[in-house]
Amino acid sequence: MITATLDTNVLASGIVTYGKSTSPAQILRAWKSGEFQLVTSEHILEELKHTLETPYFKRYISSQQVAGTINLFQEEAIVIPIIQNVRGIATHLEDDLIIATALSAKSDYLVTGDKPFLTRVGPTYQGMKIINPNDFIKKLHVSK
Repeated sequence: MITATLDTNVLASGIVTYGKSTSPAQILRAWKSGEFQLVTSEHILEELKHTLETPYFKRYISSQQVAGTINLFQEEAIVIPIIQNVRGIATHLEDDLIIATALSAKSDYLVTGDKPFLTRVGPTYQGMKIINPNDFIKKLHVSK
């Protein structure tokens, strides 16, 4: 089965657009229906919680929904410890930790909507594919 680590931007967008046809929402629905295994870390979940508690996202999701969502990921995703050390690869430290999570998990894909991240790191890093949400959805449909 395909394994994927989703960047915080993909998770947050997918959560607030879950009932719509956005690529991040489609990705979360595909995960929930068992089309791939979601691998994450406590770092990503903490960053997601912080992101969802910003004023922008508070317009779309309540504190109770944030807590429930984080709990869902802790229970149903594969939460792994970060054992790989990645420094200075991405433009931001938190993005290095996203890469470290995906490498620690030996994920097939790291999915991000961050264009500067995609440009800087490239389509692969240490054998792992780095891909945008639209292309990941296409890959999931091809692998069926």
